[in-house]
Amino acid sequence: MDPVIVVGAGPVGLALALALARHSVPTVVLDEGPGKDDQRLARTAVLREDTAAFVERLAGHSLGGLELGARWTRWRSVRRKQVTREISFDDEMPAPLHLPQHVLTGALREAIAGERLITVAVDSKLDSLEQDASGVTAHTRGPKATWWRGSYLAGCDGSRSTVRKLLDIRFPGRTAVERHAVAALRTELPWPGEALLHRMPPWRGGGPEVTGRPLAEGVWRLDWLLPPRGDLVTPEALVQRIRATLAGWCGGATPPYELLDTGVHTVHHRLARRWRVGRAFLAGDAAHLLGALGTQGLDEGLRDADNLAWKLAVAWHHGAHDTLLDSYQAERRARVTARLRAADQSMPVLRGGKGLRSLVPGAARGHDALLTDGHVGRGPLGAPASYADSPLAPPPSESEIVVATEPGMPVTDVRVTAPDGTFVQLRERLGLGRLLVVLVAPGTGVWERRHWMSAGLMPRLAAAVTALPHHAELLVAESYPGAPAHAVLLVRPDGHLVTALAGVRPAELYAAAQAAVGGTTPAARETPDSKGTGGETPGGAERRDLAGRGDRGEHAERGERAERGGGERSGSAEPSGAAEPSGAKERSGPGDPSGSAGPPGAGERSDSAGQAGRGEPSGSAGKPDSGEPENAAGAVRRAE
Repeated sequence: MDPVIVVGAGPVGLALALALARHSVPTVVLDEGPGKDDQRLARTAVLREDTAAFVERLAGHSLGGLELGARWTRWRSVRRKQVTREISFDDEMPAPLHLPQHVLTGALREAIAGERLITVAVDSKLDSLEQDASGVTAHTRGPKATWWRGSYLAGCDGSRSTVRKLLDIRFPGRTAVERHAVAALRTELPWPGEALLHRMPPWRGGGPEVTGRPLAEGVWRLDWLLPPRGDLVTPEALVQRIRATLAGWCGGATPPYELLDTGVHTVHHRLARRWRVGRAFLAGDAAHLLGALGTQGLDEGLRDADNLAWKLAVAWHHGAHDTLLDSYQAERRARVTARLRAADQSMPVLRGGKGLRSLVPGAARGHDALLTDGHVGRGPLGAPASYADSPLAPPPSESEIVVATEPGMPVTDVRVTAPDGTFVQLRERLGLGRLLVVLVAPGTGVWERRHWMSAGLMPRLAAAVTALPHHAELLVAESYPGAPAHAVLLVRPDGHLVTALAGVRPAELYAAAQAAVGGTTPAARETPDSKGTGGETPGGAERRDLAGRGDRGEHAERGERAERGGGERSGSAEPSGAAEPSGAKERSGPGDPSGSAGPPGAGERSDSAGQAGRGEPSGSAGKPDSGEPENAAGAVRRAE
């Protein structure tokens, strides 16, 4: 089968390519630039616990040791001269990871350099794409006019996404929700390693709000809240802000500092109407823009990549299934919508000026709590996504039990025993193309594995795991928060809990696993205890040929026949076969592509040429490694 085409080589596009490689899916990354990143210290990323762990799995090492990367030791909120909130980070509340975005991109690019399943094509600007029942054909312009053939395509090309415009997807929302003047500087402050939110600072020129977030080696990023549509920030005015702020924080005297970078960060709130059209998907800033009140657009983009990768991998290896592929939009768009709604509802309260709300007793504390949640990753503004209402949620079961992790939430990273007997962290086993089944068995960390692998519940559970409709790995944990002994947890490849069962229940475990992969049974296996569990009929989600042919594809037609009571079994999917991946077929050819390109979305600018992915501080479009493809994904170049 042809590889997946990833358009855009920023953090989201590179992360998606690496995540697909961990699932043994080849990709071609199309980058419109020469493969070099601008080193901007005023453009940084704050990663929460789940997204930092996701990137560390992809990079193969901890991000804390990267250049200028730092985990905060404490968060403090100050109003005027009074400290209103202090949070110390620990194991129960891990600190966010703060690092320059070009350092993050560099770590992902370094991992890609050693990955044979990923081909990076630089100087390749997408200008058209077409879909048919078996794949996607994309054309890029540049030094070599080239056609690419892929099984699926993911648009990770930033806020001015060419993919989104070619798919004719609208991108409504609000412009200039917030503006910040930004400065990166090296200096010594009285609280090294601590992040600070200072509202209504008492000195002149401080503005309504300033945030100080530390990087490593004495470098800080400072953000001053500006009027949404105010005047331009001159260099002189920014220097005055810097000196006044540093003096206010250091007792009246401005400490020595080295100004490293400056900028103005404008936050927009936008949400694409659709995230999937046939075999093409949107992710990252191509699908959504957010960032007000401390929320992190890149955080959400990385969650998009984690969610989409394992679903594309199932479709690539075992055949497309609309219920599973449609669940990407159902899960991720709903979560981002909730995040945007929470921010939009909070904005009038927090930025509404001197209305009556500001005089209500306790209002300042409530405002501070909202802002803190957005910055540290808690509550509606910042907490990790829950997919409890996902179309992949399993049916109710009498054996289901309540643990500390609600279904749909990311699992706790406990120590587990792997099949080879080694002790690993649970998150280390994620993203490898399989479900995880975790048995909670106190005492297994003390006894040798050979004593308990063939005792008690293990043989029956091992047989049930082998019979599941999707590849799964059996792990054993001594404990899990809120789980009793002999509880069995089913975990998705992206680390979200499917269900927790009381003991070994093969039929219920099978039904939950089948639901988690969209009702498909990729590997034809007998159900445990000879009990069949029929899958959900594919939804036949809308597919549209960009050339105007309206072909919905063989899998959508199969789903429709099943819904009408046709001869096919509900929930079945044909395997794609065991052929080696053929790679993207690149054909050099002069002139314009023969395929038609869709018009830009309503209300959008059509200036996609040369602009995709630029200008947004948290954007997901960047530039990958330079150099020509080396057939890493089996790419075949054929001269016309």
